[in-house]
Amino acid sequence: MPRMNYRQKNRKHRILIVLLSLALLGSLFSKCKPVEINYPCDELPKLTETWSFGSGSVKVVRIPLDGIIMRIEESGLFAARSDMVAEILTQVRAAENDPDMRAVILEVNSPGGGVTPSDEIYNALRHFRQSRPDRRVIVFIRDIGASGAYYAAMAGDYIIAEPTAIVGSVGVIMQTINMQGLSEKIGITDVTIKSGDNKDMLNPFQAVNPDQVALLQELIDNMQARFRGLVAEARSLDPVASPELFDGRIFSADAALEKGLIDKIGYWDDALASAAELLDSGALRVVRYEPERTFLEELIEGKSPVVLPNLKLRSPQFLYLWKP
Repeated sequence: MPRMNYRQKNRKHRILIVLLSLALLGSLFSKCKPVEINYPCDELPKLTETWSFGSGSVKVVRIPLDGIIMRIEESGLFAARSDMVAEILTQVRAAENDPDMRAVILEVNSPGGGVTPSDEIYNALRHFRQSRPDRRVIVFIRDIGASGAYYAAMAGDYIIAEPTAIVGSVGVIMQTINMQGLSEKIGITDVTIKSGDNKDMLNPFQAVNPDQVALLQELIDNMQARFRGLVAEARSLDPVASPELFDGRIFSADAALEKGLIDKIGYWDDALASAAELLDSGALRVVRYEPERTFLEELIEGKSPVVLPNLKLRSPQFLYLWKP
C-alpha cells in the first residue's frame, strides 16, 4: 500500500482541523438547549431580569419598542436575525406571568410598521393590562411614536411624550412601483399565468387597473376604520368633530397634548413618576429583560451598524407606517 507523502498528510490534517473548528463553533454558539420536559417555554417564557431603576417594592418592567415594527424572516451569516416583534410579545407574556409585576412601561421610538405586527403588540399589552385590575401600561414616547407604534400605544393607560417627539400619523399605506412604461421601452415582456383576473393585482408590468385599486382601497379603508376606532375609544376623541386627527398627519408633542393624543409632556423621570402615581406607590423597582444572545451574536451586533428591516418591494404590503 503506497505511503502518503508530506503534502497529502498536511492536507488531511488541515481538513481535520477545519471540521473540529466547525464542531466547536457549533457547540459554543448554538442556541439549542436540552428540552425541558413538561415546560412550555413559549407559553411561559422565563427571561433574565436586570435591575434598572428605583429601590422600591412595586415591580415594573420597561420594554422597548424601537424601530420599524416588522417581523424579520431573513437569516444572517451565522444566525437568524432577531425578530423585534417576537421579542416584545415574549417580554409582555413574561411580565403577565410574573405575579409580582404591576406595570409595563413601553418605551417607544418607532414610525410604525406592519398592520398585523402592530395589532399583535397592542393586543398583548391590552391582555396584560386586563389580566389583573391592579395592572397598568404606561407609554413613553421618546423621538417618534407614529402610525403602528401609536396604534400599539392605544393599549396604554397613560401616554407621555418627550417635548421634541413626533406623534400621530393615524392611517394606513400601501405602495408599489409600476414599471409598464419602462418595460416597454427596454423590451421586457411580462408572462403571468393566473387563475383569475385579480390574482396578480398591482402587477408592475401591467397598466394599473382601476377596479383592482378600488378593491385594495376597500381593504385599506377597513383597516383604517379599525385604527380610527381604537384611537377614538382609547383617547375619547370624536372622528367627526376632529377629522384632522385621523388623516395620517403627524403632530408635535405640544399639538398632540392639546388635541388629546397624549396625556403629558415630559422625560423618563416624569414617566416613572406617572407610573408610581397610577400604581398608587411612592417607590418603584424597574427591571428590564435581557434577551438571550449567543456569544457570536453579541460580537456581531457590537460591530455591525444598525440597519432598517428588509423592506424590499417583493410584494406590496399593508402598513401602519409613517413614510416621509
